[in-house]
Amino acid sequence: MPPADPISAETLLRIQWLYGAQSHLIDEGRAAEWAATFTPDGEFHSPSYPEPVIGTRDLTAFAERFAAGAGRARHVLTNVHVEAADAHRATVRAYLQIVSTPAGGPSRLDRMTTLTDDLLQVGGRWLIRRRTVRRDDAPETTEENA
Repeated sequence: MPPADPISAETLLRIQWLYGAQSHLIDEGRAAEWAATFTPDGEFHSPSYPEPVIGTRDLTAFAERFAAGAGRARHVLTNVHVEAADAHRATVRAYLQIVSTPAGGPSRLDRMTTLTDDLLQVGGRWLIRRRTVRRDDAPETTEENA
């Protein structure tokens, strides 16, 4: 169901741009630019990693570590759904596949996830305030026991 209030085409375009840029930035090893797609106090929560990553410095370091160990990994983000939005905030859900292709070998799906992002509009740009990743291969949990 679409949000009660229609989302402008410009808002949808800017949010879509954010996700396209993010995937290319992390895949190209542009860690500082990837981290800049989050608010300065932005949070990244994923069960694939031991603890949340919070703030520009730690997000940059996280993206650097990912690039160093990922080889030819690609972030394939699909089904971007803006669940709610107003002039300054949005909630977005999307599917994210991490696909790796070793040199000379076939591509493989490393993991399939669902993202839930809380976005803020800052200075005319949409930025991620909090990202929560859920892996499709993980048992479902509630917030109380996550």
